[in-house]
Amino acid sequence: MSISLPRPRPQRVNLEGRYARLEPLRHEHHYASLLAACTAPGAAERFRYLFDAAPTPAALTTWFEQVTPLQDPLFYAVVDASTGRCEGRQALMRIVPEHGVVELGSIFWGAAIARTRVATEALFLSAEYVFHTLGYRRFEWKCDALNAPSRRAAERFGFSFEGVFRQHMVVKGENRDTAWYALLDSEWRELKPGLRGVVGAGELRRCRAAASAAG
Repeated sequence: MSISLPRPRPQRVNLEGRYARLEPLRHEHHYASLLAACTAPGAAERFRYLFDAAPTPAALTTWFEQVTPLQDPLFYAVVDASTGRCEGRQALMRIVPEHGVVELGSIFWGAAIARTRVATEALFLSAEYVFHTLGYRRFEWKCDALNAPSRRAAERFGFSFEGVFRQHMVVKGENRDTAWYALLDSEWRELKPGLRGVVGAGELRRCRAAASAAG
Protein backbone atom coordinates (compact mmCIF):
# COMPACT_ATOMS: atom_id res chain seq x y z
CA MET A 1 0.00 0.00 0.00
CA SER A 2 1.32 3.43 -0.93
CA ILE A 3 2.33 5.69 1.98
CA SER A 4 0.88 9.19 1.77
CA LEU A 5 3.66 11.75 2.28
CA PRO A 6 4.56 14.42 3.16
CA ARG A 7 2.46 14.81 6.29
CA PRO A 8 1.27 18.24 7.51
CA ARG A 9 3.60 20.16 9.78
CA PRO A 10 2.52 20.60 13.40
CA GLN A 11 0.79 23.92 14.00
CA ARG A 12 0.33 26.33 16.88
CA VAL A 13 -2.86 24.79 18.20
CA ASN A 14 -4.25 24.34 21.69
CA LEU A 15 -4.57 20.69 22.69
CA GLU A 16 -7.00 20.24 25.54
CA GLY A 17 -7.50 17.24 27.77
CA ARG A 18 -9.12 16.69 31.12
CA TYR A 19 -6.08 17.32 33.30
CA ALA A 20 -3.63 19.04 30.96
CA ARG A 21 -3.66 21.63 28.21
CA LEU A 22 -0.88 22.17 25.70
CA GLU A 23 -0.79 25.78 24.56
CA PRO A 24 1.62 27.44 22.12
CA LEU A 25 4.22 29.07 24.33
CA ARG A 26 3.64 32.80 24.84
CA HIS A 27 5.55 35.12 27.14
CA GLU A 28 2.52 37.12 28.25
CA HIS A 29 0.57 34.01 29.20
CA HIS A 30 3.18 31.61 30.54
CA TYR A 31 6.30 33.44 31.72
CA ALA A 32 5.43 34.02 35.37
CA SER A 33 4.18 30.53 36.20
CA LEU A 34 6.89 28.80 34.15
CA LEU A 35 9.54 30.86 35.96
CA ALA A 36 8.09 29.72 39.29
CA ALA A 37 8.20 26.10 38.17
CA CYS A 38 11.76 26.44 36.85
CA THR A 39 13.08 28.04 40.04
CA ALA A 40 11.23 25.91 42.58
CA PRO A 41 13.32 23.83 45.01
CA GLY A 42 14.91 20.91 43.17
CA ALA A 43 14.11 22.29 39.71
CA ALA A 44 17.77 22.80 38.80
CA GLU A 45 18.31 19.03 38.82
CA ARG A 46 15.57 18.69 36.18
CA PHE A 47 17.70 20.84 33.85
CA ARG A 48 20.80 18.70 34.32
CA TYR A 49 20.40 16.88 31.01
CA LEU A 50 18.57 19.59 29.04
CA PHE A 51 20.30 21.82 26.52
CA ASP A 52 19.50 24.92 28.58
CA ALA A 53 20.31 25.65 32.21
CA ALA A 54 17.87 26.44 35.02
CA PRO A 55 16.97 30.05 34.15
CA THR A 56 17.21 33.35 35.92
CA PRO A 57 14.29 35.74 35.25
CA ALA A 58 16.30 37.57 32.59
CA ALA A 59 17.53 34.36 30.99
CA LEU A 60 13.99 33.01 30.75
CA THR A 61 12.84 36.20 29.03
CA THR A 62 15.66 35.82 26.51
CA TRP A 63 14.76 32.15 26.02
CA PHE A 64 11.14 33.05 25.28
CA GLU A 65 12.29 35.61 22.72
CA GLN A 66 14.46 33.00 21.04
CA VAL A 67 12.08 30.03 20.91
CA THR A 68 8.57 31.42 20.48
CA PRO A 69 8.99 32.40 16.81
CA LEU A 70 10.39 28.99 15.84
CA GLN A 71 8.54 26.35 13.85
CA ASP A 72 11.07 23.65 14.76
CA PRO A 73 11.35 23.15 17.66
CA LEU A 74 7.70 24.10 18.21
CA PHE A 75 7.27 24.71 21.94
CA TYR A 76 4.13 24.17 23.96
CA ALA A 77 3.37 25.22 27.50
CA VAL A 78 2.17 22.36 29.70
CA VAL A 79 -0.72 23.81 31.69
CA ASP A 80 -2.33 22.17 34.70
CA ALA A 81 -6.02 22.38 33.78
CA SER A 82 -7.06 22.50 37.44
CA THR A 83 -5.06 25.67 38.19
CA GLY A 84 -4.45 27.28 34.80
CA ARG A 85 -0.75 27.51 35.63
CA CYS A 86 2.05 26.61 33.24
CA GLU A 87 4.03 23.96 35.10
CA GLY A 88 6.30 22.84 32.26
CA ARG A 89 7.16 22.95 28.60
CA GLN A 90 7.81 20.47 25.79
CA ALA A 91 8.48 20.69 22.07
CA LEU A 92 7.74 18.92 18.84
CA MET A 93 11.10 18.98 17.10
CA ARG A 94 13.26 17.51 14.36
CA ILE A 95 10.11 17.47 12.29
CA VAL A 96 10.44 15.57 9.01
CA PRO A 97 7.10 15.70 7.12
CA GLU A 98 8.69 13.98 4.12
CA HIS A 99 9.04 10.79 6.17
CA GLY A 100 6.32 11.31 8.77
CA VAL A 101 8.77 11.50 11.68
CA VAL A 102 8.77 13.88 14.66
CA GLU A 103 10.41 13.95 18.09
CA LEU A 104 9.04 15.02 21.46
CA GLY A 105 11.88 16.73 23.26
CA SER A 106 13.22 19.56 25.40
CA ILE A 107 10.82 18.35 28.08
CA PHE A 108 10.66 20.11 31.42
CA TRP A 109 7.87 18.92 33.69
CA GLY A 110 8.06 20.75 36.99
CA ALA A 111 7.69 19.12 40.39
CA ALA A 112 3.98 19.98 40.54
CA ILE A 113 3.17 17.76 37.54
CA ALA A 114 6.05 15.29 37.14
CA ARG A 115 4.80 11.69 37.42
CA THR A 116 1.17 12.87 37.65
CA ARG A 117 -1.78 12.54 35.31
CA VAL A 118 -1.00 16.04 34.02
CA ALA A 119 2.38 14.99 32.61
CA THR A 120 1.02 11.69 31.35
CA GLU A 121 -1.81 13.46 29.56
CA ALA A 122 0.63 15.99 28.11
CA LEU A 123 2.38 13.05 26.45
CA PHE A 124 -0.97 11.54 25.43
CA LEU A 125 -2.13 14.79 23.80
CA SER A 126 1.10 15.15 21.81
CA ALA A 127 1.02 11.55 20.60
CA GLU A 128 -2.64 11.72 19.64
CA TYR A 129 -2.05 14.97 17.74
CA VAL A 130 0.99 13.58 15.93
CA PHE A 131 -0.51 10.21 15.02
CA HIS A 132 -4.27 10.75 14.74
CA THR A 133 -4.54 14.37 13.59
CA LEU A 134 -1.38 14.72 11.50
CA GLY A 135 -0.90 11.10 10.43
CA TYR A 136 2.79 10.76 11.32
CA ARG A 137 4.38 7.31 11.26
CA ARG A 138 7.07 7.62 13.93
CA PHE A 139 7.27 9.54 17.23
CA GLU A 140 10.75 9.75 18.74
CA TRP A 141 12.08 10.31 22.27
CA LYS A 142 15.80 10.91 22.77
CA CYS A 143 17.75 11.64 25.92
CA ASP A 144 21.20 11.53 27.47
CA ALA A 145 21.98 7.87 28.08
CA LEU A 146 22.81 8.80 31.70
CA ASN A 147 19.34 10.32 32.23
CA ALA A 148 17.72 7.40 34.03
CA PRO A 149 14.43 9.20 34.85
CA SER A 150 13.88 10.13 31.19
CA ARG A 151 14.66 6.61 30.05
CA ARG A 152 12.22 5.16 32.57
CA ALA A 153 9.55 7.60 31.41
CA ALA A 154 10.04 6.63 27.77
CA GLU A 155 9.64 2.97 28.63
CA ARG A 156 6.65 3.65 30.89
CA PHE A 157 4.90 5.45 28.03
CA GLY A 158 5.51 2.54 25.67
CA PHE A 159 8.42 3.79 23.57
CA SER A 160 10.79 1.07 22.33
CA PHE A 161 14.51 1.37 23.03
CA GLU A 162 16.48 1.39 19.77
CA GLY A 163 20.04 1.81 20.98
CA VAL A 164 22.65 4.35 22.04
CA PHE A 165 24.43 6.75 19.70
CA ARG A 166 27.86 7.03 21.31
CA GLN A 167 29.58 10.43 21.43
CA HIS A 168 26.56 11.86 19.68
CA MET A 169 26.77 15.41 21.07
CA VAL A 170 28.65 17.75 23.34
CA VAL A 171 26.19 19.42 25.73
CA LYS A 172 27.27 22.02 28.28
CA GLY A 173 30.86 21.10 27.54
CA GLU A 174 30.41 17.38 28.26
CA ASN A 175 30.07 14.32 26.07
CA ARG A 176 26.56 13.03 25.51
CA ASP A 177 25.76 9.50 24.44
CA THR A 178 22.15 9.62 23.25
CA ALA A 179 19.59 6.89 23.99
CA TRP A 180 17.02 6.59 21.19
CA TYR A 181 13.42 5.51 21.71
CA ALA A 182 10.51 5.49 19.28
CA LEU A 183 6.81 4.79 19.08
CA LEU A 184 5.18 3.80 15.77
CA ASP A 185 1.70 4.59 14.54
CA SER A 186 0.70 0.91 14.67
CA GLU A 187 1.96 0.68 18.25
CA TRP A 188 0.08 3.82 19.28
CA ARG A 189 -3.21 2.28 18.19
CA GLU A 190 -2.52 -0.58 20.60
CA LEU A 191 -1.13 1.51 23.46
CA LYS A 192 -3.64 4.37 23.32
CA PRO A 193 -6.53 2.66 25.17
CA GLY A 194 -4.30 1.64 28.07
CA LEU A 195 -2.65 5.05 28.38
CA ARG A 196 -6.02 6.74 28.17
CA GLY A 197 -7.15 4.54 31.04
CA VAL A 198 -4.14 5.52 33.14
CA VAL A 199 -5.02 9.20 32.98
CA GLY A 200 -8.78 8.80 32.64
CA ALA A 201 -8.31 11.10 29.69
CA GLY A 202 -11.19 10.08 27.50
CA GLU A 203 -10.62 11.40 24.02
CA LEU A 204 -8.66 14.46 23.04
CA ARG A 205 -11.25 17.00 24.11
CA ARG A 206 -10.35 19.78 21.72
CA CYS A 207 -7.74 20.69 19.15
CA ARG A 208 -8.17 24.27 18.02
CA ALA A 209 -6.09 26.95 16.44
CA ALA A 210 -4.33 29.24 18.85
CA ALA A 211 -5.72 32.73 19.11
CA SER A 212 -2.42 34.23 18.08
CA ALA A 213 0.43 32.91 15.99
CA ALA A 214 3.03 33.00 18.68
CA GLY A 215 5.00 34.90 20.99
